[in-house]
Amino acid sequence: EVLRVLYPALESDPGHAIWKRDFSGAASLFGVVLKPVAWEAVGAMIDSYELFGIGSSWGGYESLAIRTDPKNMRTATGWNPGGPLVRLHVGLEDSDDLIADLERGFTTLKAST
Repeated sequence: EVLRVLYPALESDPGHAIWKRDFSGAASLFGVVLKPVAWEAVGAMIDSYELFGIGSSWGGYESLAIRTDPKNMRTATGWNPGGPLVRLHVGLEDSDDLIADLERGFTTLKAST
C-alpha cells in the first residue's frame, strides 16, 4: 500500500544529505505516500485509528495523523507525490500499540478499495 516513506533520516530520502549535514538527530514526523487509491479509502484508514488522533499540530506528545490530497500538493508546490500523502507524528504511546493501530488502518484501507 506504500509507495515510499518521506523521512530525511532514511538514506533513501532525497533530503538525506542535507539532513545529515545540518542535524544531529531525527524527529518523529513521517510522510507516507500511498499507492494511488480513492480519497475516501484514505479517510477510512485515518478514521479507523484508535491511538492516532486526527490533526496537524505537530508540537505535542500524542500521535497524530492527517491526509493530504495530492491534487492540492500539485497545485500549491508543483510536486506530485504519486499518491495520497499521510503525515504521521509518532508520540509517546507504546510502540507495539502504535504499530497495531497502523496495521488496523492498512487493513481498513485494503477493505475500502
